[in-house]
Amino acid sequence: MINAKHARRLLPVLLAVPVLCAMRPGDMSVAAFLARAASIERLGPLALATPQGNELKGEVVAAGKRYKARIDAERRAGRKTTSCPPESGSLSPDQWLSHLRSYPVAVRRKVSIYSAFDALMKKRYPCPA
Repeated sequence: MINAKHARRLLPVLLAVPVLCAMRPGDMSVAAFLARAASIERLGPLALATPQGNELKGEVVAAGKRYKARIDAERRAGRKTTSCPPESGSLSPDQWLSHLRSYPVAVRRKVSIYSAFDALMKKRYPCPA
């Protein structure tokens, strides 16, 4: 049996579980991503080999896949796309983190990794006029 003292401690955790489970990859906020990245950044290139590094990489890969699916769908439908990226390209962790850090601290909690990825593609690969 759980007493009232323990229930007060468990309630926030139990309420957060559905929210965390409902998030799709790429929906993490820029603030959360940067906080997690900062905790493993001291490891340098080995950071990607950690479970947390792998999770962060998964967020970026998922955002990239969602972005590409949307761009491809827009092209198939004959609509103008928000950016015109090449079929393949590369993005270094330093370039990505630099882009995320360019967001003002006050808005980082409101911007998802997916939105940040989209904004970066607009900046790097604008469509010709």
